[in-house]
Amino acid sequence: MENDANTPQRSDPGTALAEVEPSEQLTAHAAADLPEQDSVPEAPPLHPTVIVMHASVGSGHRSAANATAQALEILRDTDDPELLQGLTVPEDLEIEVLDILEFGRHVFDGDHAASLFTGATRPLYDLTWRYTLTGRLLWGGGTIWSHVNFPKFTDHIREKQPLAIICTHITAANVAVGARMITGQRYPILCVPTDYETEGLWPHKTTDLFCVATESMAETLRPRKVPDENILITGIPTRDDFRKTYDKIETRKKLGLPEDKMVVLALAGAYLPRPYVHFRDTLDKVLPYLHTYPNMHFVFIAGSDKHYAEHMRQQCFELGLENTTVLGYVDGMAALMAASDLVICKSGGLTVTECLCAQVPMILLGRAYGQEKANVQMLTAVGAAMHVTTARELLESLRHIARYPQSTQAMLINGGIIRRPEAALDIARAAFRLVEKTKAGDLAEHRKRLLWLYWGKKPAHIR
Repeated sequence: MENDANTPQRSDPGTALAEVEPSEQLTAHAAADLPEQDSVPEAPPLHPTVIVMHASVGSGHRSAANATAQALEILRDTDDPELLQGLTVPEDLEIEVLDILEFGRHVFDGDHAASLFTGATRPLYDLTWRYTLTGRLLWGGGTIWSHVNFPKFTDHIREKQPLAIICTHITAANVAVGARMITGQRYPILCVPTDYETEGLWPHKTTDLFCVATESMAETLRPRKVPDENILITGIPTRDDFRKTYDKIETRKKLGLPEDKMVVLALAGAYLPRPYVHFRDTLDKVLPYLHTYPNMHFVFIAGSDKHYAEHMRQQCFELGLENTTVLGYVDGMAALMAASDLVICKSGGLTVTECLCAQVPMILLGRAYGQEKANVQMLTAVGAAMHVTTARELLESLRHIARYPQSTQAMLINGGIIRRPEAALDIARAAFRLVEKTKAGDLAEHRKRLLWLYWGKKPAHIR
């Protein structure tokens, strides 16, 4: 290599040192006596990472995110070709489950916000959910969410450089879109609605794949100009427990439940008790009449709410009810559902999906708004569930089932139309297929936009 004309030759270290000024010699000797400086540590190598994001607005989005993360772990840790279906999953894959609200410039309590839309304000929420950007004027995506409140998440994406992001809530999805536009990265984004209809604020034009529960949901997306190749009917993701089969008799023995009666499970435990006020009040009203169903045994699940569990035990004791059991938090909920003959529950997306996967018929209790109204409409339309709103209607439905127990079998058969216990694994596999397409440069690029409103076609379903 040629030397610069202004650089002295250094072939002989002694000669080179003699050619410099005395002051420079002192400096050189002093430098030689100094301890060797530590080199700047290199940044640790990036591990391949898939991010699964939710928003802590109720428990359903979180449950779906955790179920999807569990499926990603299964694929990472297995060598079963039937599970992998030809995919290559990095052995050192990291899986992050993030609550997008924790990255906000102004952090707020999503669970508290969800509780505000109960009681008298429920119709307002219904109006917002059902009619916001669900007609011809539609939401495509953009960076506005990221700029306004989530720059911290954009910084996180710069650092992690994820392989893919899977979103179970609209806020998470829109912030993932914004971060991708701002950073210029190319990771695919999968959107996973956790109910049986698609809300209008999903980033329709900038989502690489919608993983939806039913063909009806796909029919909602098509008029919004989401191409068929960006839609996959997977079902709603549930934990791996709901893919398994259980011994019904053994589960009943373990929990002290009768083997010769119809077991009716009432899911009254709640992460957020406020939306369950009407549900629990209705159960209180039917308690005095449960002794008239001698061939049924009622199991009330109070969850972690010890006060409610004590209230129910006291009520059953005072009424002298012998065909009831009150349980707190149940670790093996999938097994308990599978051991039951009927479930009384609210119409939340994850709850009804778990019932479908456990193959147990449902009575959906309570007035339904927003996404829960869409859930009720879907499940009753296919004949997979009954819907009641009052204590009288609930008692009449129980009376009908007690008289014609075969009616529950009809609900099970009909529920098979939308039952998809492999949903979490299908979503995880779809994510890795998109990663492969990204590496091949086959995913569409989206230019940076602050916001993107566009004009769609006639809606398939009138909301």
